[in-house]
Amino acid sequence: MIRLAIIGCGGMGHRHLYGLAELHQAGLSQFELIGVCDPVRANAESLADQAAERFGHRPTVTTDLESLAGLQVEAVDITTTPPFHHSVAIEALQRGWHTMLEKPMGLTVRACNLIRQATRESDRVLSVAENYRRDPINRLAKALLEAGAIGQPRLLMQQSIGGRNLMVISVWRHQKNQSGVLIDVGVHYTDMMEYLLGEVTTVYAQTRLHEPIRLNPVAEGQAPTSNPAGVYGRWQKEMPAQFEATAEDAAYATLTFKNGAVGHYVEDHAGHGQNVWLRHIYGSAGSMALPNDRSGGVISLNLAGKEISGEALLQLVPDFRLDRATATLFGGERLWRYEFPFAETDRKIIAIEYADFAGAILGERPVEVGVDQGARAVAISYAMLESGRLGQPLTVEAVLNEEVDGYQQDINESLGL
Repeated sequence: MIRLAIIGCGGMGHRHLYGLAELHQAGLSQFELIGVCDPVRANAESLADQAAERFGHRPTVTTDLESLAGLQVEAVDITTTPPFHHSVAIEALQRGWHTMLEKPMGLTVRACNLIRQATRESDRVLSVAENYRRDPINRLAKALLEAGAIGQPRLLMQQSIGGRNLMVISVWRHQKNQSGVLIDVGVHYTDMMEYLLGEVTTVYAQTRLHEPIRLNPVAEGQAPTSNPAGVYGRWQKEMPAQFEATAEDAAYATLTFKNGAVGHYVEDHAGHGQNVWLRHIYGSAGSMALPNDRSGGVISLNLAGKEISGEALLQLVPDFRLDRATATLFGGERLWRYEFPFAETDRKIIAIEYADFAGAILGERPVEVGVDQGARAVAISYAMLESGRLGQPLTVEAVLNEEVDGYQQDINESLGL
């Protein structure tokens, strides 16, 4: 068993604990949770109490990495807020700990590049916990694209509109120097775009801060409007009812892919009226409409005016098989849909992240999302913000190489980078 500690015991840390427990209950876990760490001791105590309920033993509570080192840790799962990702990950690698790191990999591209350098200088595994791509339905979508089900991809439309002037999960997700929503949420979508269609090469975007004042209804005794897996409510009660947002909340972009496809991207967390979510891909032989991530919905293909969906999709990919962990957790090797409450789906997908991490540590396979892909997801999201600032198209490579980083300059200064 790999001796594991979770670093960062807030909402995401609790979600990761539930994912680890899901893997354990399925009989697939190769981890022993021996420690939890958070400078806010109450958060760490809460995580330890819930671990005791799920595993039958209580991990040691610590509030700093030095104390954690005394527990003979072999691997860590870093679920702190994004400003601490790079410093904690680099120290973890230097201490010889295999590391799984929540997204965004780093708060800025420079922070990501420092993690990349530390990983190159280490013989430890670093895995980035990008979760959307691990959804079984997105696995099927990838297989269909690789099989040429819609021909050569030409256009991807990724649109997410809603949110009005309400808080997205927490105050820090609306602060530029903490990881605004276009980074914290955006890296999910940028990673998915590259997972499905390959590398994005250029970005041309307009960005906006539409709602400079955000409201938190939970502080006034109302129901939460954004509380994934139901774990954030107790912290949301302590957050202000109204606060100033400093990070842009909308991006409207055109992207080009290395394979020649074009992307039409809308990520608007200030949308009033009808909510919109879509991911459509048009190719030389047809189109594909994907369901929302982690919904278990059904993919629909349109080929020459004929719709193909449901179990018939599997006939187009006779060799499609989910990996062992995914198949065990979701109930089948060749899934085209599933039906679980969101909180359970969330646990299962995080469990898959842990299974992938363990397999890499044990030398069974490389991690699926390593530091290079983790950095690319951040760089594409920042390319939109940098393009919006300059009013011109940018290459992802220029942002990844820190040739263009004016938008990020004050964030890097706040991090001491």
